[in-house]
Order: sequence, then C-alpha cells, then structure tokens
Amino acid sequence: MKMVDKLSENILDKFSMDFLRNQVLKNAYGNNDTLVAAMDPRILIAWYLFFGLVPWFVNSLPFLLGCFVLVTITTALAHVAGLVLFLFGLGVFSQTGYLLVVTWLFGGDASAIAPLLVLTLKVATVSLASVTVFSGMDPDKLSQGLMWFGCPERLSFSISYAYRMLPILMEEFQSVLLSYRLRGNPPEHDTLGGKIRYLIYQVRIIVYAFYPLMLNTAKRSRTTVEVLEIKGYRYAAVNKEVKRLKLSVLRVTNNDLLFLSVSFLWVAVTILISTLI
Repeated sequence: MKMVDKLSENILDKFSMDFLRNQVLKNAYGNNDTLVAAMDPRILIAWYLFFGLVPWFVNSLPFLLGCFVLVTITTALAHVAGLVLFLFGLGVFSQTGYLLVVTWLFGGDASAIAPLLVLTLKVATVSLASVTVFSGMDPDKLSQGLMWFGCPERLSFSISYAYRMLPILMEEFQSVLLSYRLRGNPPEHDTLGGKIRYLIYQVRIIVYAFYPLMLNTAKRSRTTVEVLEIKGYRYAAVNKEVKRLKLSVLRVTNNDLLFLSVSFLWVAVTILISTLI
C-alpha cells in the first residue's frame, strides 16, 4: 500500500502544472541549439511537405517503414520534449495502434494485419515529421519561411504570434488555477477514495478556470494589438522593403544541402528496395 501511495505521489509530481508548462515552453523555445534548429526554415518546410503528404498516397510497406525510420532519426536530432513524444505515442495508439494490437491478439493473419500496419506507419510518419519541423523552428523562423513561400503576412504573423502567446497563456492559466486553489477547500487525499475525489476536484478547477483564462488572455491580446497598430504594423505588412529586410537573414548552408541529400538518398534506397521486393 505504501508503494502504491508513493507511486501515485510521484506521478502527480511529474504531471504538475509547472512540469506541463516547462515541457510546452521547452518544445517551442528550448531547442535552438540542435542540428535541426540551425537549418534554413525553407528547407525544413519543403522537407515537411514531402514527408507530410507523400506517405498518404503510398501503400508500399518498405517505403513507409524507411520513411518512418528516417523521421524517427530526425526527431531524435531535434531533441523533442518528452511530453510531446508521449502525446504522439498516445495519439497514434488511440487512432490505429490499438486496432493493430487487437487484430494480432485475436488471431488475425497477415492479410488483416498488413493494411493496419500500413495505416499506422502513415499516421506515425506524418506525425513525427510534424514534430520534427515544428520543434526545430522558433516562431520567427517559421514566420519567415512561410513568408518566403508567399503566405500572406497576416497569416505568417498570426502563426508566430500564436507561438509567442504560449508563455502568456500558461502563466495566466497558472495564476487563475492558484487563485481558485487559495479560495477552495480541497478534499483529503490520504486514501484511495480521497485521491479519486481530489482528482475530480482538480478537473473541476481546470474547467472553472477556462473562462477567466480566455478573458485575461483576450485583454492582453488587445493591448498587444494596440501596440502593434501604434508601431505601424499594417503599413509594414504590405511594404516590400520591410519584407525584404525580414527575409535577408535566410541562408542555405552546406548542412542544409547535406540534410536534403541524405534524405533524398534514403528515400531513393527505400523506393529501390520496395521495387525489388
């Protein structure tokens, strides 16, 4: 019983609000020193367009397996936060993985398992490619890359602004949550039943905190918009000289070309293997 209580306390400590905030911020801002983060955003976006779209139109198992291995390696190079990887695994399993496991446990043969394996590899490959790219680019690089490909300035700025709102959103959520806890009376959680009631209490507080969170964030967003208007954001969004200055920092280096070459060679080898098989 003591071991169960200690395990539950450790789990609660791991999934505290501070832990979740640190994981989200680390994934959005804490990977600037990785190999993937040093690459040109245009190269990463083009790479993502291939691995985010092509697997959906291919049913070759060797090709999908090769793409999955490649994006797994790039995800490791991007130093993705553990929480994001946990959510990735949970999402893939909840969508297709459990069907694969159930089919295998209840005597399904290769003809039934193979299509499910192909679907699972497709979802996993596209998901890992997304995790690699969006964990390796900070908001400014993502905005510049989208702008270079011709996306409207307001769209690229909106995506960058959404990234920058993450710390504010997490800070506001923690403040509202702490205010509810100070005014509330949490149940005792020494026993198993108390722990269940305490968990329900925590969920209720999170639900109650949603409306104040949105209200406070909207107030801050309005202040941010007013500051942007004062600084001439609307004029800068349509000025070609401003756009040229923003994109002047983009450089394609030898590492970018090497990354594309290795990816192209890897895909070519997987296509050759799938053709021979």
